[in-house]
Amino acid sequence: MARTPAALRGQILESALRLFAQYGFRGTSLQHIASDAGCSKASLLYHFANKEAILAELLVPVEREAVALDARLAGLDGEVAAVTAVNAFAALTVRFRREMKVLLDTLPERTVLNDPALDGLGDRIADAMAGRSPDPADQVAAWMALGGMFVTGAADPPMGDEALREAMTAAALRTLGRAAPRERAKGEDEAKRGDGVAREEGDA
Repeated sequence: MARTPAALRGQILESALRLFAQYGFRGTSLQHIASDAGCSKASLLYHFANKEAILAELLVPVEREAVALDARLAGLDGEVAAVTAVNAFAALTVRFRREMKVLLDTLPERTVLNDPALDGLGDRIADAMAGRSPDPADQVAAWMALGGMFVTGAADPPMGDEALREAMTAAALRTLGRAAPRERAKGEDEAKRGDGVAREEGDA
Protein backbone atom coordinates (compact mmCIF):
# COMPACT_ATOMS: atom_id res chain seq x y z
CA MET A 1 0.00 0.00 0.00
CA ALA A 2 1.42 3.35 -1.06
CA ARG A 3 2.19 5.85 1.68
CA THR A 4 0.52 9.21 1.76
CA PRO A 5 2.75 12.25 1.19
CA ALA A 6 2.39 13.16 4.86
CA ALA A 7 3.37 9.65 5.96
CA LEU A 8 6.41 9.64 3.68
CA ARG A 9 7.47 13.06 4.90
CA GLY A 10 7.21 11.86 8.49
CA GLN A 11 9.25 8.74 7.70
CA ILE A 12 11.95 10.84 6.03
CA LEU A 13 12.19 13.02 9.13
CA GLU A 14 12.34 10.02 11.48
CA SER A 15 15.04 8.35 9.37
CA ALA A 16 17.02 11.57 9.17
CA LEU A 17 16.85 12.16 12.92
CA ARG A 18 18.05 8.66 13.71
CA LEU A 19 20.85 8.76 11.13
CA PHE A 20 21.97 12.27 12.09
CA ALA A 21 22.15 11.18 15.73
CA GLN A 22 24.03 7.99 14.87
CA TYR A 23 26.41 9.13 12.13
CA GLY A 24 26.36 12.90 12.44
CA PHE A 25 24.89 15.50 10.12
CA ARG A 26 27.96 15.64 7.89
CA GLY A 27 28.28 11.85 7.86
CA THR A 28 24.77 11.29 6.54
CA SER A 29 23.86 11.79 2.89
CA LEU A 30 20.48 12.40 1.32
CA GLN A 31 20.78 8.99 -0.32
CA HIS A 32 21.32 7.37 3.09
CA ILE A 33 18.16 9.03 4.38
CA ALA A 34 16.14 8.08 1.31
CA SER A 35 17.25 4.45 1.47
CA ASP A 36 16.46 4.23 5.17
CA ALA A 37 13.04 5.79 4.59
CA GLY A 38 12.34 3.37 1.75
CA CYS A 39 11.98 5.95 -0.99
CA SER A 40 13.99 7.32 -3.89
CA LYS A 41 16.24 10.34 -3.55
CA ALA A 42 13.96 12.11 -6.03
CA SER A 43 10.97 11.50 -3.72
CA LEU A 44 12.95 12.89 -0.80
CA LEU A 45 13.89 15.99 -2.79
CA TYR A 46 10.22 16.53 -3.58
CA HIS A 47 9.67 17.11 0.15
CA PHE A 48 12.98 18.70 1.14
CA ALA A 49 15.36 20.75 -0.98
CA ASN A 50 18.47 19.66 0.97
CA LYS A 51 19.76 18.33 4.29
CA GLU A 52 19.61 21.78 5.84
CA ALA A 53 15.86 21.91 5.20
CA ILE A 54 15.44 18.53 6.91
CA LEU A 55 17.52 19.71 9.86
CA ALA A 56 15.51 22.91 10.20
CA GLU A 57 12.22 21.00 10.34
CA LEU A 58 13.58 18.44 12.79
CA LEU A 59 14.48 21.19 15.24
CA VAL A 60 11.17 23.08 15.05
CA PRO A 61 9.57 21.15 17.98
CA VAL A 62 12.64 21.79 20.17
CA GLU A 63 12.63 25.48 19.31
CA ARG A 64 8.89 25.74 19.98
CA GLU A 65 9.33 24.21 23.44
CA ALA A 66 12.32 26.46 24.14
CA VAL A 67 10.32 29.58 23.27
CA ALA A 68 7.51 28.40 25.56
CA LEU A 69 10.04 27.86 28.37
CA ASP A 70 11.44 31.35 27.81
CA ALA A 71 7.97 32.84 28.18
CA ARG A 72 7.31 30.78 31.31
CA LEU A 73 10.48 32.01 32.99
CA ALA A 74 10.00 35.67 32.10
CA GLY A 75 7.98 36.57 35.18
CA LEU A 76 9.95 34.50 37.70
CA ASP A 77 12.73 35.60 40.03
CA GLY A 78 15.07 34.26 42.69
CA GLU A 79 15.02 30.60 43.70
CA VAL A 80 11.70 30.02 41.95
CA ALA A 81 13.24 31.12 38.64
CA ALA A 82 16.35 28.99 39.18
CA VAL A 83 14.56 25.80 40.18
CA THR A 84 11.89 26.17 37.50
CA ALA A 85 14.52 26.77 34.81
CA VAL A 86 16.53 23.72 35.85
CA ASN A 87 13.53 21.41 36.06
CA ALA A 88 12.04 22.58 32.78
CA PHE A 89 15.31 22.52 30.84
CA ALA A 90 16.10 19.04 32.14
CA ALA A 91 12.68 17.83 30.99
CA LEU A 92 13.13 19.45 27.57
CA THR A 93 16.61 17.98 27.16
CA VAL A 94 15.48 14.47 28.05
CA ARG A 95 12.40 14.66 25.85
CA PHE A 96 14.52 15.67 22.85
CA ARG A 97 17.64 13.58 23.47
CA ARG A 98 18.36 12.82 19.81
CA GLU A 99 17.58 16.34 18.70
CA MET A 100 20.01 17.71 21.32
CA LYS A 101 22.74 15.45 19.95
CA VAL A 102 22.04 16.64 16.42
CA LEU A 103 21.87 20.28 17.55
CA LEU A 104 25.25 20.03 19.27
CA ASP A 105 26.74 18.37 16.18
CA THR A 106 25.40 21.04 13.83
CA LEU A 107 26.05 24.22 15.81
CA PRO A 108 28.68 25.40 13.26
CA GLU A 109 26.08 25.09 10.46
CA ARG A 110 23.36 26.90 12.38
CA THR A 111 23.75 30.44 11.07
CA VAL A 112 20.03 31.26 10.91
CA LEU A 113 17.43 30.54 13.61
CA ASN A 114 13.96 29.33 12.61
CA ASP A 115 12.35 31.61 15.18
CA PRO A 116 13.73 35.12 15.95
CA ALA A 117 12.41 34.66 19.50
CA LEU A 118 15.32 32.26 20.06
CA ASP A 119 17.86 35.07 19.79
CA GLY A 120 19.52 35.46 23.18
CA LEU A 121 17.60 32.50 24.62
CA GLY A 122 20.68 30.96 26.23
CA ASP A 123 21.45 34.20 28.05
CA ARG A 124 17.90 34.42 29.38
CA ILE A 125 17.75 30.82 30.59
CA ALA A 126 21.16 31.17 32.26
CA ASP A 127 19.97 34.38 33.94
CA ALA A 128 16.94 32.52 35.28
CA MET A 129 19.13 29.66 36.54
CA ALA A 130 21.24 32.26 38.35
CA GLY A 131 18.07 33.46 40.08
CA ARG A 132 18.51 36.84 38.30
CA SER A 133 21.62 37.41 40.41
CA PRO A 134 24.14 39.85 38.87
CA ASP A 135 26.97 38.23 40.85
CA PRO A 136 29.53 36.92 38.32
CA ALA A 137 30.02 33.75 40.39
CA ASP A 138 26.29 32.98 40.16
CA GLN A 139 26.30 33.67 36.43
CA VAL A 140 29.28 31.33 35.91
CA ALA A 141 27.53 28.58 37.89
CA ALA A 142 24.39 29.09 35.81
CA TRP A 143 26.26 28.74 32.52
CA MET A 144 28.01 25.63 33.81
CA ALA A 145 24.66 24.13 34.80
CA LEU A 146 23.01 25.05 31.50
CA GLY A 147 25.92 23.90 29.34
CA GLY A 148 26.37 20.73 31.34
CA MET A 149 22.73 19.76 30.95
CA PHE A 150 22.82 20.43 27.22
CA VAL A 151 25.98 18.37 26.66
CA THR A 152 24.72 15.56 28.90
CA GLY A 153 21.50 15.34 26.96
CA ALA A 154 23.43 15.28 23.68
CA ALA A 155 25.68 12.51 25.04
CA ASP A 156 22.52 10.40 25.51
CA PRO A 157 23.77 8.34 28.49
CA PRO A 158 22.32 4.82 28.90
CA MET A 159 19.65 5.78 31.43
CA GLY A 160 15.90 5.82 31.41
CA ASP A 161 14.25 9.19 30.85
CA GLU A 162 13.08 9.70 34.44
CA ALA A 163 16.39 8.60 35.98
CA LEU A 164 18.31 10.89 33.63
CA ARG A 165 16.02 13.84 34.31
CA GLU A 166 16.37 13.42 38.07
CA ALA A 167 20.16 13.02 37.87
CA MET A 168 20.55 16.08 35.64
CA THR A 169 18.29 18.18 37.84
CA ALA A 170 20.10 17.24 41.04
CA ALA A 171 23.54 17.85 39.51
CA ALA A 172 22.52 21.23 38.08
CA LEU A 173 21.02 22.38 41.37
CA ARG A 174 24.20 21.35 43.20
CA THR A 175 26.21 23.36 40.69
CA LEU A 176 24.01 26.35 41.45
CA GLY A 177 24.39 25.84 45.19
CA ARG A 178 20.74 24.92 45.54
CA ALA A 179 19.81 21.53 47.00
CA ALA A 180 17.29 19.40 45.16
CA PRO A 181 13.99 19.02 47.09
CA ARG A 182 14.84 15.43 48.08
CA GLU A 183 18.31 16.43 49.31
CA ARG A 184 16.89 19.45 51.13
CA ALA A 185 14.28 17.28 52.87
CA LYS A 186 16.97 14.78 53.84
CA GLY A 187 19.12 17.57 55.26
CA GLU A 188 16.20 18.98 57.22
CA ASP A 189 15.41 15.53 58.67
CA GLU A 190 19.03 15.05 59.70
CA ALA A 191 19.07 18.50 61.27
CA LYS A 192 15.91 17.70 63.25
CA ARG A 193 17.40 14.41 64.43
CA GLY A 194 20.56 16.25 65.45
CA ASP A 195 18.52 18.80 67.40
CA GLY A 196 16.66 15.97 69.13
CA VAL A 197 19.87 14.24 70.15
CA ALA A 198 21.31 17.52 71.42
CA ARG A 199 18.22 18.19 73.56
CA GLU A 200 18.31 14.67 75.01
CA GLU A 201 21.97 15.06 75.91
CA GLY A 202 21.22 18.44 77.45
CA ASP A 203 18.41 16.99 79.56
CA ALA A 204 20.72 14.23 80.73
